Amino acid sequence: MKFTTTKDVLLKGIQEVQSAISTKSNLPILANILIEATEDNIILTTTDLDIGITSKIPVKPQNTGAITIPAKKFSDIIRELPEGEQISVSVKKNNLVNIECGKSVFKIMGLPKEEFPQLPEFKDKDSLILQQKKLKTMLRMTKFAISHDESRYILNGVLFVIKPAYIRLVATDGRRLAMIEDKIQLPKTLERKFIVPTKAVNELDSTLGDDGEVKIFFNNNQIFFDMGKTRLVSRLIEGEFPDYEQVIPKEAKDKFTVSRNVFLSAVKRTALFTNQDSSAIKIDLSKDKAVISKSAPYLGEARVEMDTEYKGKDMSIGFNPDYLIDLLKNIDDEKVSFEVADTEKPGVVRRGTEYVYVVLPMQIT
Repeated sequence: MKFTTTKDVLLKGIQEVQSAISTKSNLPILANILIEATEDNIILTTTDLDIGITSKIPVKPQNTGAITIPAKKFSDIIRELPEGEQISVSVKKNNLVNIECGKSVFKIMGLPKEEFPQLPEFKDKDSLILQQKKLKTMLRMTKFAISHDESRYILNGVLFVIKPAYIRLVATDGRRLAMIEDKIQLPKTLERKFIVPTKAVNELDSTLGDDGEVKIFFNNNQIFFDMGKTRLVSRLIEGEFPDYEQVIPKEAKDKFTVSRNVFLSAVKRTALFTNQDSSAIKIDLSKDKAVISKSAPYLGEARVEMDTEYKGKDMSIGFNPDYLIDLLKNIDDEKVSFEVADTEKPGVVRRGTEYVYVVLPMQIT
C-alpha cells in the first residue's frame, strides 16, 4: 500500500473518525485506525464495537492495500508535519508503516487488516432518505433532553419513531421531554421504533452538514447512516422506551408569549444565584408581565422583569433554569409561547404539532 497526500486532507479524515477510537478497551486493535487504499480512494475506519465510523479521502493511491496502525500516534505525527508539503504513507515488510514528509521519516509498527473488527454490511436492508440539514435540526432540538443517568439506560439515547406519514424523534430524562416530528411519506413496511444511543447521536450531529442527503439503513439491533463521504454504524439500545405520549399535556389556555432572546437572557441572569441546594428560579406572572427572580440566602437576589403577552391568572411557578436555557438555546423561533396551566403542572412550549417541549415545575424555596 502506498499513497501521497497533504496534511490538511489526511488530518481532516482522521478527525472525522477519531471519536470512535477506544483507548480503554482490553482489545489493543480497537486503538488502531484501519487504512485501506482502494483503486480510487483512501478509506479510514475506527470502531469501539458500539459505533464505527468510516471516512473516504479523495486520494488515488499508487498501490492498493490495507493496514492498521495506532490511531493516536498516527494523528500526533500528522499534526506535527509542516503545512503544504506532500506526505507519503507506505507499508513495508512485516507491517512496518513508513511516513515520509520532506526530510522527516517515521516508522511505525502496524497490525494486519484481518485483526480489525469488520463493520456490518447493510446492503439490501430497509432504508429511508432524509435531508442532512433536516435531521441535524431534529437532533439539535431533542438531544439536550437525553438522560445521562446510566441506571436509566433506556433513556440514554434518542427514540426514532418511523410511521408511513412521519418520522418523529423523542428524548427525555424523566424531568423534561423534547419531541419533534417531520411529515414524510414512507412505505408501511418501514414502520418501526428504535433508540439510537447518545454517542452515536452526538457523532451524527457533528457529521451532518447543511447540504446533501443521509441514507439510513436499519436492522433489528443496528443502524447505519450513509452521508456519502462519511458513514456511521451504531448498535441500538435494546428495551422499551416509556410511553411518552401520555406525558404530553393538552394545549393549555394560559400562556405567556415573549421574545426568545429576552427570555433566555433573563433566565441566564437569575440562574447566577442558584446553587446545588436551591436550583429553582421563580417566574411571577401577571397581566402582560413576567418577573423572573431568585433569592439565595447569605448571597443576595436577582430580579428581571419582562414585557409579555399574558392574559391568564396571576401565579408563581418554579423551574430549573438549565432546562429552560437548553430549550431556548436550541430553537430559533423569534418568540416563544410558554404554557403554564398551574403551579404544579408542567410548562410546555409548542410549535404547532411539529415540536413540543415539556418541563416539570420545581418547588419554590
